Amino acid sequence: MSWAQSLIKLSTYEVEVLQKRLGEIADRRMQVEMKLVLLEAEAEAEAERARHDVEHGWYQLGFLEGLRARRAIILADIARIQIEEAGARDALALAFEEQKKYEHVAESIRLARAKEVARQETAAMDEMGLRRAAAGR
Repeated sequence: MSWAQSLIKLSTYEVEVLQKRLGEIADRRMQVEMKLVLLEAEAEAEAERARHDVEHGWYQLGFLEGLRARRAIILADIARIQIEEAGARDALALAFEEQKKYEHVAESIRLARAKEVARQETAAMDEMGLRRAAAGR
């Protein structure tokens, strides 16, 4: 295995690792967003209970205060995860660029080798032609 192929293999592995990391981050973001949806559903259910039970309305204020605090925490988590996700996407894009560079170098090396082989074959054929022409005189 050539050094170029080794670099391609390593960069492919790095891309796979970064893709897995990005997937895990996206899963975490989805879970936190689901918590937010559940929190909002809980708030709706609590508001409905307060509408039907006047006495329960007194507890509504405390619940809403706790709801705001929990919502702020969840929104902060979502913002943090989005920043982490953006960083992971940037790292993945850079890894893809590096992989493409290595693949381009490997392709250039392959083409240069093929060109050199073709040049040598042409030179050998020319030499054989010159020898036949010289022998035929």
